[in-house]
Amino acid sequence: MTKIGYIVGSIGSTSINRQLAEALVKLLPADVEAFEISIKDLPFFSTDLEADFPQVARDFKNQIESADGIIILTPEYNRSIPGVLKNAIEWASRPYGDFSFGGTPVAVIGASPGGIGTAAAQQHLKAVLSHVNAIVMGQPEGFVQVTPGLIENGDVTNEGTKAFLEGYLAAFLGHVARMQKAHA
Repeated sequence: MTKIGYIVGSIGSTSINRQLAEALVKLLPADVEAFEISIKDLPFFSTDLEADFPQVARDFKNQIESADGIIILTPEYNRSIPGVLKNAIEWASRPYGDFSFGGTPVAVIGASPGGIGTAAAQQHLKAVLSHVNAIVMGQPEGFVQVTPGLIENGDVTNEGTKAFLEGYLAAFLGHVARMQKAHA
């Protein structure tokens, strides 16, 4: 069974990216296990904490490392990624040189009410992820404009959007399978 972790880059309980995450989980094939890797309890990163590395940060790193692939759903705040998401990536890259994302297939997607989705945030996030040696899927890109009623109770109501997301997930699972084969 393929294990896919997902990280929602917003800690808001009503986040549209959380709604998108729930929809993606429902669209995954039955032979894929999905689990959330939460970022809400991570403390602000500080090198002062590295000597006594917080258990919550160790657990976070272990969850990333236990996954066959990671999907990161990012909102766009001020044309970039949310601070809580950047903070999580800082923890995942510590202690220095111990990149939990290293060699891991990662997909980046995001939802926004705006017409360009989360394009600027995704470009910043991909740059950060490349530095921590994640293997980021380049195509297809996932810029989802959320309109009222697009996602209801975890179900995508627009057939075109649903088909796009199913194709996006199929491409990501192919990316994960290629990386597993390359490392076998």
